Amino acid sequence: MNAVLVAVGVMLILSLLRINVVLSLTVGAIVGGLAGGLNIMETIDSFVDGLGGGATIALSYALLGGFALAISRTGVPEVLVKAILKLVQKDGDSQKKGAAKGLIFVVLLALAIMSQNLIPVHIAFIPLIVPPMIKLMNMLQIDRRLIASILTFGLVMPYMFIPAGFGLIYQDIIVTQMGLAGLDVTMEDVPKAMAIVALGMAVGLIGAFIAYRKPRQYKNVELKTSNDLNKEVKTRDLVFAAFALVASLAVQIPTDSMIIGSLVGIIILYVTGALKMKEADEVLSDGMRMMAFVGFVMISANGFSSVINATGDVEPLVAGAMDLFGGSVSIAVLVMLIVGLIVTMGIGSSFATIPIIAAIFVPIAIELGLSELAIICLIGTAGVLGDAGSPASDSTLGPTAGLNVDGQHNHIWDTCVPTFIFYNIPQIIFGWIAVVFFL
Repeated sequence: MNAVLVAVGVMLILSLLRINVVLSLTVGAIVGGLAGGLNIMETIDSFVDGLGGGATIALSYALLGGFALAISRTGVPEVLVKAILKLVQKDGDSQKKGAAKGLIFVVLLALAIMSQNLIPVHIAFIPLIVPPMIKLMNMLQIDRRLIASILTFGLVMPYMFIPAGFGLIYQDIIVTQMGLAGLDVTMEDVPKAMAIVALGMAVGLIGAFIAYRKPRQYKNVELKTSNDLNKEVKTRDLVFAAFALVASLAVQIPTDSMIIGSLVGIIILYVTGALKMKEADEVLSDGMRMMAFVGFVMISANGFSSVINATGDVEPLVAGAMDLFGGSVSIAVLVMLIVGLIVTMGIGSSFATIPIIAAIFVPIAIELGLSELAIICLIGTAGVLGDAGSPASDSTLGPTAGLNVDGQHNHIWDTCVPTFIFYNIPQIIFGWIAVVFFL
């Protein structure tokens, strides 16, 4: 059996059985490497060689976690949560509760979307904003699977459709890798090609609202990271927190380094006194610990990706699948989309999937007679497929990091499975329709 299918299959089965994702990725990589003809030492060497690629990401998330929790201690989340609480009457007025729920949904969706394009902090805002809202969500009996779906939508849809921030990076990778594969296209065509797929994700989000609209009860657990909503929030601390955020972004964007951006923000909080020296070490350590799981998963995912590439079984997977369907264009497109889903589910990164699949898919698509827009849509959709729903994706790890602070939100069943169902399935359907439409 193809090594890619074996590796991804083992990883997903173990994850669904609630085996730790890091362990699932490691075991899946070893089994896949052996299935791909590598001996045990070659598999281990390839896995270890790939780990280094995730070190920068892991350190970035650790510092972002520390910075986010430090910001939260200045009172920013309390101000936001208090504003929402004002809409909830003590007597339980249903209209007020409905308004509060709606405001939570809109705020989180807006922040998630802006985190990709307007203020490209990615998932760093989640541990800053979500934990202080947990008690309020419990009061309103909001199903956290819906919140996970909202956050993942905001983390995925913008970068594949809007050419700014992370979207600019993703779409540039598409254009560059397609050019290297022999087809020159322009950046302006990418949003056009991905519009129908973005609509599919919106349909999936509506589906999540319908599926998880019923109240769900959670236990109220006192959180070490949650702040006292009754404490006095100093205006000067809010001003310095805002200044730290702006400065962090001002440094992060030109340097393209989340590490430097977070470091600048932390230093500003230190210098201005918004972060008290006596509690700074504990706050930063707790924040880093909160994001440590994300970092370890991303490191392991890089090792997993390295083993998959070393087996050389991605191209045979595509070729074998194509042979089964006798050159039918519509079925061939569907097969390539599913292959993209499998690859991204395994390595957890749409950005890393594009270079793997573009070199293989572009020549096949040209041979099938697809138009430029159709090929862009095929590559872009095949790349983004699996980002939602993958146990190793930061688009699912981020929401879990914020929603599971009290241990009542399972990464696989409460984040990965819902987002897989409501986003990957519509992406396949709408992606297939879009490619056929542009044919």
